[in-house]
Amino acid sequence: MRRWWQQIMYSYKCESEYTAIRPTRKNDLKRHSFHDFYHRYLVHNTYAHLQGTPTRMEDPTGSTDEFRSHNHAERMMKKLEMYAGKRQLCDVVLVAEDRRIPAHRLVLSAASDYFAAMFTNNVREATMEEIQIKDVDAEALALLVQYAYTGHIQLKEETVENLLSTACLLQMSEVVEACCSFLMKQLHPSNCIGIRQFADAQGCTDLYKVANNYVMDRFVEVMQNQEFLMLPCDEVCKLLASDDLNVPNEETIFDAVLKWARHDLMMRKKSLALLLAHIKLPLMAPQFIADHVETNSLFHDDKECQQLIMEALKYHLLPERRSSFQSPRTKPRKSTVGVLYAVGSMECTKGPTSIEKYDLRTNTWTQVANMSGRRLQFGVAVLEDKLFVVGGRDGLKTLNTVECYDPKKKTWTLMPPMSTHRHGLGVGVLEGPMYAVGGHDGWSYLNTVERWDPQARQWSYVAPMSTSRSTVGVAALHGKLYAVGGRDGSSCLKSVECFDPHTNKWTHCTPMSKRRGGVGAANCNGFLYAVGGYEAPATNPTSSRFDCAERYDPKTDQWTIIAPMSSPRDSVGLCPLGDKLFAVGGYDGMAYLNDVECYDPVTNEWLKVAQLCTGRAGACVVHVPNS
Repeated sequence: MRRWWQQIMYSYKCESEYTAIRPTRKNDLKRHSFHDFYHRYLVHNTYAHLQGTPTRMEDPTGSTDEFRSHNHAERMMKKLEMYAGKRQLCDVVLVAEDRRIPAHRLVLSAASDYFAAMFTNNVREATMEEIQIKDVDAEALALLVQYAYTGHIQLKEETVENLLSTACLLQMSEVVEACCSFLMKQLHPSNCIGIRQFADAQGCTDLYKVANNYVMDRFVEVMQNQEFLMLPCDEVCKLLASDDLNVPNEETIFDAVLKWARHDLMMRKKSLALLLAHIKLPLMAPQFIADHVETNSLFHDDKECQQLIMEALKYHLLPERRSSFQSPRTKPRKSTVGVLYAVGSMECTKGPTSIEKYDLRTNTWTQVANMSGRRLQFGVAVLEDKLFVVGGRDGLKTLNTVECYDPKKKTWTLMPPMSTHRHGLGVGVLEGPMYAVGGHDGWSYLNTVERWDPQARQWSYVAPMSTSRSTVGVAALHGKLYAVGGRDGSSCLKSVECFDPHTNKWTHCTPMSKRRGGVGAANCNGFLYAVGGYEAPATNPTSSRFDCAERYDPKTDQWTIIAPMSSPRDSVGLCPLGDKLFAVGGYDGMAYLNDVECYDPVTNEWLKVAQLCTGRAGACVVHVPNS
């Protein structure tokens, strides 16, 4: 430091001596004044400042000295900001509306890709002293220029949109992200549609996604606000066309359309048919269609509306023809299909007693409850939106006990027991009563069947099956109960039989293409499906597990092979949700799986969806509809 100051003073001394002996020239007074000023400026702004700043970093070897300023960039930017504030050394003026904003090209180019492209290429603006920035808010531009110097900007609810649109134009990505994060925190049912549209116009994909999800999640609240009522028809159609709307039923969508139309009935009445086409009228309760849709005077004189109403009525009046009535209006929204529950598992020491719930709209599994005690190889059915857990074994003995879980109250209730102890049974609901089919009582394989009467609250025997079956797949279809595959003690079965409650008889159906123990069976869209399973007893280490699946048509009494799952498994839970079939968990011979796949009957494809929280085999998977 001392050597450096001596050099400065020596230079000053030489300069003084030189000016003292040379002849007097014009402007010498000005030269001496600047020199004296510079000397004072140097001492004040450099030497004095450096006295309080670490000047160097010592090399431990003592061979070299190195100086590194830890706040160099900050000091430089503060000086640049000072120059801009005093309009010194500025080489460009930005003009927006009636405001003039002086700045330095170098600073603007470093902060903004927009200005970098302008000032570093051979364009007219690169050399202009004043540049008009059109279609921007002057205050927002001034704030962003200030941000270029300081790295600080204040976000306010009333100005953030102007700031965001200007930052998008100037390609100042950090400010864009900050504005988007700010707007995400401001989302409310009263403003989310406006923020969603603004994000779309600005090309802010993350903000649009968050705002759009908010609109979908909170649609029941959003439809009550002015923003929804002010939407043009095409924007309302886009909303109603989405299967991601979070609504309890289609009746809610119908109410939203009426509310929107009545806001300006004279102008909007002509758009009713267009909107009604996006409502899933066939999926409404028939009573609602008759009482609130068909009788509504708004639709009486519109032929297209009448055709849509008739389509919905036919869907309910002619259930046997529903396959020919399929359209986007018969595909349920994700939020209206209800939820899946996966209950328990098979393995006695590691198997979970937890219950998980699957939400199709969010594609997530969530643990919601625990069983009151450990059960293995039990059955589950849904009656009056409650889960009935039937039979099984506790690891030591086979059970005949029945428990009922209420998902709303999150409570368990003990129900009257079955007459027979059963594990490996199949359980199904047919026209109100619940049936417990086959299984094993701890000594022998069973062909007996018991029926639970919800009104009488008691169990009674019905006609037995022709074949004893354990690990049997059970499903109800077109007023009959089907028992699919299973094991009879000596081998796995390919046979299928169905029970008619009106005749109290079991009859044989065409057998499956393969023997299937531990098979998953379910009814989906009027067909019976059999998925996975094994061919030999599970105790056999060479047991062959299947990835193959087949579908039974009760009209033709024929089985058809469909696309296989992605991996072989037995003890797979199978259940419909909406218009698709879900295969949940299972055992592949080495591990209990958390994989979940859904089958689309239209495309004949299996697609993987969100995994279970816990690997499960022999889990009972059931559907609880929206109440």
